[in-house]
Amino acid sequence: MKHDTPSSTARKVALNIVSLGVKPGMDTVLPAGIVDATDQTLRASGVVGDRALRFAASQRAVAIYEAFDWMIPSQFEAFAHRKAFCETQARYGIAVGAKQILVLGAGYDTLGWRLAPEFPEVHFVEIDHPPTARLKAKAVSEMGTRDNLRLIPADLGERRLTDVLAEVQDWDRTAGTVVIAEGLTQYLMPAAVRDLFAQCHAVSGPGSRFAFTHVGTGDDGRPDIGRWTGLVLWILTTTGEPWLWTIRPEDLPEFLADTGWTPAAKPTDSPIRCGVEYHAVASK
Repeated sequence: MKHDTPSSTARKVALNIVSLGVKPGMDTVLPAGIVDATDQTLRASGVVGDRALRFAASQRAVAIYEAFDWMIPSQFEAFAHRKAFCETQARYGIAVGAKQILVLGAGYDTLGWRLAPEFPEVHFVEIDHPPTARLKAKAVSEMGTRDNLRLIPADLGERRLTDVLAEVQDWDRTAGTVVIAEGLTQYLMPAAVRDLFAQCHAVSGPGSRFAFTHVGTGDDGRPDIGRWTGLVLWILTTTGEPWLWTIRPEDLPEFLADTGWTPAAKPTDSPIRCGVEYHAVASK
């Protein structure tokens, strides 16, 4: 990821959500209110203008996204299922006692902004690298701040999560927490991923859950993308956001055990894999 500019991937994901809002059938998958909130966030932040958002909310945009599914089948709709997975995990965690929601690499995601008023007793914290976080903060300021939502600009590639949260006055390391890392792990070096999981374990209390997505590893050792793996990896590298970490689902239990977590059952029958990413949950 380019450290001095806002994330292009975060922008792309947000525009995908706007386009999914006009795709037939996605209203039964996407969390309630997410499309309008995402549209507001992009407008208020200045990330994209009205013209781009009008195009994103058109059937022509949907057709273009679907046309690119030849490269990664079902990847367009996968963004909707990924958002639904993360929100389900947040709501489930709160239902079983979590008092904190920590969203890592939040981008222009609106989960915290939407859920904070519904759960005023829960502390929502988002962390993202500064250029993106500053634009997100600008949007939230215009859309309406939440007393229990805090946005923290921090590059976790340069600062440890434990140090960042140590500066958050009301963060409770003993409280039940839901950590969400959506579309993040593949952009980190292997050692950084392992360290991040260990740090999340250190800053959360008993009963915490870690909901994350990850890319699988193919038989050739590269990301399991499909027949167009080489082309996709080249595009990602040339855009400055290469994929650096993948793992086979069958290797997750050992990886999690090394960082203090154990695999957890998901509370719904959501798909295990959508598009190129797997959905996974760990518990403490």
